[in-house]
Amino acid sequence: MTRDEAPDENPSVPEDQVDHAGESPSVWRYAMASRAHAVIDAADYFSLMRETMMRAQQRIMLIGWDFDTRILIGGGRRWWNLPRRKVSPARLGAFVVWLANRRKTLDVRVLKWNFGALKAVFRGSMMLDLLRWWRHPRIVFKLDSAHPLGCSHHQKIAVIDDRFAVCGGIDMAGDRWDTREHLDNDKRRRRPRGQLYGPWHDCTMLMEGEAAALLGKFGRTRWVQAGGKPMLPCLPQDASPWPGQVEAEFRNVEIGIARTRSQYADAGEIREIEALFLEHIARARKFIYFENQYFASRKIAEAIALRMGEPDPPEVILINPESSDGWLEQTAMDGARIRLVRSIDEVDHKRRFSVWHPVTAGGTPIYVHSKLTIIDDEILRIGSANLNNRSMGLDSECDVFIDSARPANGHCAKTIRDLRISLLAEHCGVTPDRVAELLDQHGGMAAMIAAVPQDGKRLIPFVPRELSDAEKALADNEVLDPERPEEMLSFYRRGLFKSRILRRPMR
Repeated sequence: MTRDEAPDENPSVPEDQVDHAGESPSVWRYAMASRAHAVIDAADYFSLMRETMMRAQQRIMLIGWDFDTRILIGGGRRWWNLPRRKVSPARLGAFVVWLANRRKTLDVRVLKWNFGALKAVFRGSMMLDLLRWWRHPRIVFKLDSAHPLGCSHHQKIAVIDDRFAVCGGIDMAGDRWDTREHLDNDKRRRRPRGQLYGPWHDCTMLMEGEAAALLGKFGRTRWVQAGGKPMLPCLPQDASPWPGQVEAEFRNVEIGIARTRSQYADAGEIREIEALFLEHIARARKFIYFENQYFASRKIAEAIALRMGEPDPPEVILINPESSDGWLEQTAMDGARIRLVRSIDEVDHKRRFSVWHPVTAGGTPIYVHSKLTIIDDEILRIGSANLNNRSMGLDSECDVFIDSARPANGHCAKTIRDLRISLLAEHCGVTPDRVAELLDQHGGMAAMIAAVPQDGKRLIPFVPRELSDAEKALADNEVLDPERPEEMLSFYRRGLFKSRILRRPMR
């Protein structure tokens, strides 16, 4: 038994790890963060996580959809040119063992979705890494199967010493590393076996203080639900693992946390993320800026369609990848996106809704994996939830948000605006100052995007293609993206157009 496990003679779950209901149907808890910071793209994130884990004293808890122990963290391939004695290992798997061996007070917990576990067999040295982890007395790697058939464990959370936490969309896995430049043919975007992969856009949120402690509690609950032994909270400590190279964008800010979970065993269903999206969409006065991997949720599309039907609707900008990653995702998500976009277009009388996808200077599509929402420069939301049905009701998800309308957050609006401008600048290949000028000149994001030069990185408007009858039926019936677990094997009341809010597009 390791230092932080509850004793076997008291098998009941401590009160600290009881999964209480949320404060409202849309929010689990609010908690203060002494510092918070949005990290854009995984090159910075991997480097920061290496530094932060080096500062850990008591516990590192990593919760993810996927982990690949072969990835390089903190410095990319240039670390290969340094003598091994001079630096910590570059590979994640070896780094964790190296760190645990040198810090005898440190325990490491890693929780990964159980589906695809056999991938490790085909990932070469990953099997050796996992064997070394399994033999280590203070490293525990666990597969999470505590969900109904067809659902997944999709959260991406890291908690260190209950003082520092991360929540967002970045997995510590392959094909994720990229810089904000999203260069064509970047030789650093390399899989462990040497093959290059394409540009990738993502984001996550760093937090320190009470919000991190709350996510630590959430992580310990998730660990117990997955069959792990209960863990005690970390002891109070003065030192913070916050990475020294980061000057926090937000200080003394209140963080909200929302979740999704299917009912399983004694754990009840949670749909806070869906309810919060509906609240946020209804609240928007001027605009909504989405970055998301998918657009396939019927309820989200209905909420947007209702806003587009108003006399003076807000502008809604959605940044999506050109196409989903993988045949299954393309089959399930791309067809639904086309159907929903066309349905919204039929009620969008002011042409205020638009979908865009980013490309490099050379025209290569940049894959958008981020799950970020900014509303009226008042709300910043980052998490693991996609704009699809699975994230609203099937998969385990966790989003965090900052709402400048909350009493503690009145100072946050300018920082949220700066982040939105920075993201638009990244996608459009111009400076943030130029984006701000064009927004003032044109009055809206779509017009600003259309006004930037088209010879560098840029956003291209999404043009729905024609679907075959089979593709329409597959999308309309949500066969691969149901709204509830019981719909996985049933067509009862299933479908993108089962309510009267969205019309079935004729095209």
